Amino acid sequence: MINARSETLAEKPSFRTAFAKRRCLILADGYYEWLTEGKQKTPHVFRRQDERPFAFTGLWESWRVPEGDPLVRLARPASDGHPRLETATIITTSANELSAPIHDRMPVILPEAAYDLWLDPTITDTRQLTNLLQPFPSSELKVEPLECVPTP
Repeated sequence: MINARSETLAEKPSFRTAFAKRRCLILADGYYEWLTEGKQKTPHVFRRQDERPFAFTGLWESWRVPEGDPLVRLARPASDGHPRLETATIITTSANELSAPIHDRMPVILPEAAYDLWLDPTITDTRQLTNLLQPFPSSELKVEPLECVPTP
């Protein structure tokens, strides 16, 4: 799964343990959403006003890949001899005022001051982390439509 909804992380079996034990930061300098108007879709890029990179909140997991699974070609051997696949998901939250006209969700962009708290492996009580999963302030982001050039 590419995205995990912040509102259900603590309950969903697919994310509950990773939320408690395997949190990560996913670095980016922007993210894209598509505005749909009728049959036309226009990509928009969201960046920080100051154009500095930022970090999305994420979760990671290590999966044992069963024999014969086509994903085995992407896996790496683990110490137990079984192929394992590492995956990550970006946590999303409700849209802020800037992104709401384009999409109803947005990735959780974590303020730099919260990086250490988010990554602290001693925090397994996820109630301490839930307050971090808020929409990033609209005033600190900008959005620009991208012009798509048709390919021949």
